[in-house]
Amino acid sequence: MFTGIVEELGRVTAITHLGDSARLDIRGPVVTQDAKHGDSIAVNGVCLTVTETGAGSFSTDVMAQTLAHSSVGALVVGSPVNLERAVRSDGRFGGHVVQGHVDTTAALLRREPGERWDVLTFAMPGEIARYVVARGSVCVDGVSLTVSDLGEDTFSVSLIPTTLAATTLGSLSVGESVNVEVDVLAKYVERLLGATGGGHGE
Repeated sequence: MFTGIVEELGRVTAITHLGDSARLDIRGPVVTQDAKHGDSIAVNGVCLTVTETGAGSFSTDVMAQTLAHSSVGALVVGSPVNLERAVRSDGRFGGHVVQGHVDTTAALLRREPGERWDVLTFAMPGEIARYVVARGSVCVDGVSLTVSDLGEDTFSVSLIPTTLAATTLGSLSVGESVNVEVDVLAKYVERLLGATGGGHGE
């Protein structure tokens, strides 16, 4: 489990394609301080397993489904990535509950810079619309954010200077896609209401 509080901006140093999967080598001195084989690290919001560590970097294997259904498949050598270690039971919980299980990808439609805030508006795929609410939580490329505005098929987030400087969202261009994970609590509520006849289950 993660919180959506990015620990560092890492960088992809190598990509090895292995048939329908790939191996990524990622530079991340902070997240590898105590990392070991089998640990989980969120890469742009995708929970990946550490297969090797060494000299401030780690390797991870990415299966075909993850490559096809997340923006990880579009990474190239040199790409910056948001990194977060799995949360410790005795650590601070600063964001919201993030599983690292991406629901969909969404394209950036517009970017509105302000004096200290940037407002980013994304297309909202229909399959996640019922889980996204104004002032609710959403995870965008591994960053825990609050939905600042909601349209019929769009959602917006407001980014403070720290988020702009310390995550990939600061340099995201219009047209680029991000990984989106909705609040898992909304899914549980929907499921429970469906089971008791109070809503529509899947």
